[in-house]
Amino acid sequence: MANIKLLIVDDEVKFLESIARRLEMRDFDVTTAANGAEAVKAARAAGFDLALLDLKMPGMDGKQVLELLKKEHKYLEVIILTGHGSVDSAVECTKLGAFGYLPKPYELEELLAVLQQAYEARMKKKFESNQAKLDEITRLAIGSSPLGIMRELAKLDDKEK
Repeated sequence: MANIKLLIVDDEVKFLESIARRLEMRDFDVTTAANGAEAVKAARAAGFDLALLDLKMPGMDGKQVLELLKKEHKYLEVIILTGHGSVDSAVECTKLGAFGYLPKPYELEELLAVLQQAYEARMKKKFESNQAKLDEITRLAIGSSPLGIMRELAKLDDKEK
């Protein structure tokens, strides 16, 4: 799990510090946020591979943070970790793009397994996206003029911005 950039968001500061330490000991590159606004700001400032979100927080709750993060960060995988879970909220979070939904208290080994699966899913999405771009570039290169290729590459680049 070395170098995996993980954002952990929870309004319970002692829990946040504890889980951050436990995951840092397993070589995650951890950034913490004590509320939704901090989380969104941190995500905009630095790219993360994964996010672990508390569901119930004052102000911006976990669902709102999830929705914003998924909208703004194409390959970010989000796991909800909550002590206030229900089947309805699990379904809703999954529809909003959550990769996983775990109850508190959590088993560390189960959390690590879900984080690994989420990271693998993230890498698969990135690979498939990059492969699609490569296929498009190859298609453009066959039978196009150099200027035509440049124009099409610029269009592809604009789609990523």
